[in-house]
Amino acid sequence: MSPYPPIAEHGIVGDLQTAALVSSGGTIDWWCTPRFDSPSMFASLLDSERGGYCRLAAEPRNGEDVTVRQLYLSDTAILVTRFMVAGGVGEVADFMVPVASPAPTDVHRVVRVVRVVRGTMPFALTCRPRFDYGRAPHTLTQTGERFALFHGPDQDLHLQSTTGIVLQPDGNDITARFTLSAGQAAAVVLTSTASGRPGPPPPSLEGAADELETCRAFWLSWLRSCTYRGRWQDMVNRSAITLKLLTYAPTGAPIAAATMGLPEQIGGERNWDYRYTWVRDASLSVRALIDLGLHEEAYAFRHWLRERIELAGSTATGPLQIMYRVDGDPHLSEELLDHLEGYQGSRPVRAGNAAASQLQLDIYGEAADALIVGGDIGAIRGWKALSDVLDWLAENWDQPDEGIWETRGGRHDFTYSRLMTWVAFDRGVRAATEFSRPADIARWTIARDAAFRQIVARGWSQKRQAFVQHYDTDVLDASLLLMPKVGFLSPRDPDWISTLDAMDQELVSDSLVYRYDPGASPDGLRGSEGTFNLCSFLYVEALARSGRLNQARHAFDKMLTYANHVGLFAEEIGPSGEQLGNFPQAFTHLALVGAAMALDEEMQRPRTSPPHHGRERTPSQGITAPDE
Repeated sequence: MSPYPPIAEHGIVGDLQTAALVSSGGTIDWWCTPRFDSPSMFASLLDSERGGYCRLAAEPRNGEDVTVRQLYLSDTAILVTRFMVAGGVGEVADFMVPVASPAPTDVHRVVRVVRVVRGTMPFALTCRPRFDYGRAPHTLTQTGERFALFHGPDQDLHLQSTTGIVLQPDGNDITARFTLSAGQAAAVVLTSTASGRPGPPPPSLEGAADELETCRAFWLSWLRSCTYRGRWQDMVNRSAITLKLLTYAPTGAPIAAATMGLPEQIGGERNWDYRYTWVRDASLSVRALIDLGLHEEAYAFRHWLRERIELAGSTATGPLQIMYRVDGDPHLSEELLDHLEGYQGSRPVRAGNAAASQLQLDIYGEAADALIVGGDIGAIRGWKALSDVLDWLAENWDQPDEGIWETRGGRHDFTYSRLMTWVAFDRGVRAATEFSRPADIARWTIARDAAFRQIVARGWSQKRQAFVQHYDTDVLDASLLLMPKVGFLSPRDPDWISTLDAMDQELVSDSLVYRYDPGASPDGLRGSEGTFNLCSFLYVEALARSGRLNQARHAFDKMLTYANHVGLFAEEIGPSGEQLGNFPQAFTHLALVGAAMALDEEMQRPRTSPPHHGRERTPSQGITAPDE
């Protein structure tokens, strides 16, 4: 049996500055603290022996079978793992109370409350922290049977228990075994602090119960600001909560995923660090956040983005990087953690991300759209900075770049990059005109129109009757599913319908969508990858906007079956329906929200429009049929 649980067999808890993954077996196998992008304290997800973990689970007698179920308390980030055996039913509730202060802190707590609701049940606790991705040694100090201090080079981990759980040393680790009966409960609290900071006060069951209620009240109150009331309420709520969990509250910067190193192919090399803020991903989230009524989160990110633009310098790849750390630090040097074997042997394990230095011109379009979509262009100084960025882009937009997918196969004239430079100039011209701001509007207009003409002339393949990945290929690319969403063309434009049909034939596999075909368009990396969940949900939205509602709804319903048991998605879906890549991925949940809202809107729209060009695949018959 593999020591690695499936990627999908996890839930996430967090306090808006850091997050932990909890497997359906009751193991915290990923936790980086005090920030999302800090070195790990628990990382057995990337190395079952060296990574470290904290397991709290039922320990059945005589090898009896255990049935495990995991769920979230409704509309919260409180994760409950239930254990059912012949002799009883018990559960562990894991949660982190969101940090009340907007300032960064080095104190973070995971609370684990265990109780038995029927019969009796024995439990086992094992706590084996491994500091700095398992590279740093630690010492263990115990002061009493309910307190243990793991002391690392720069951090401490305080492990405390309530009455009934006696902590026993096991070398420099801790174990405990205890039995509870119906109605009884106990708690274990993990508190990470800076090295040398005084430990927290002893926990109590009453205090743990109060913290749980505080956590529940926070999420229920926060979710009340969400205005979505459509057909997929539960999935959209879970996605909204996940997006919130992946946002660093002190700066408003959302990260791409909670993890690093989880593979796009088991045993392959496509293993990246996603614990950073991508300008593209975060910018594209702004419109969805506004549509959901989450204006505070949208505003916070726009403020973070304006700061990046105002502080932008001149580099070989332009005034903006494609990604930053959550505090805006641009330094993300990549290192290989060769001492870790990787998830199921998937190596190398990378910390940091070398793609930060790539030239990806599309980010300027996403950033401009994010800053302007809310009708708030910010302070005068911010407009000046944005204007300077667009002036730079006017000089530099017409050149090859690495493209949206951060491939390591060299630069090309990517159609998507040109599309988003068109967006940048279009939004800049609109904002300067609407808000009467000083700008070189004539220059931006010339660049906008030149980008448009170039895309139409060189991004279109007569052979494929479709817009293609870059100007020197006939390969298709799912990033272009955003063409109608950003307003480049109508979702019912014949050229777009033809492109959608071509994608359907080449990139779509039973509603699942590949980003591109790496065999036909080499990306500089070995191995293959699964279908890309972001693209699959963008495909649903594109179908819905083009009028193919039956096909769109069927594809959406099928996509939802790939969610894990608590409604979470990783980056990709593998050939057997397994989740692959970093987890949970914000971009996927963002696209799910967009697809759900598009479907709701289009299904409520009176069907008075004339039939569009193209043909719709009817799910019930599996054949091609004209639209109604």
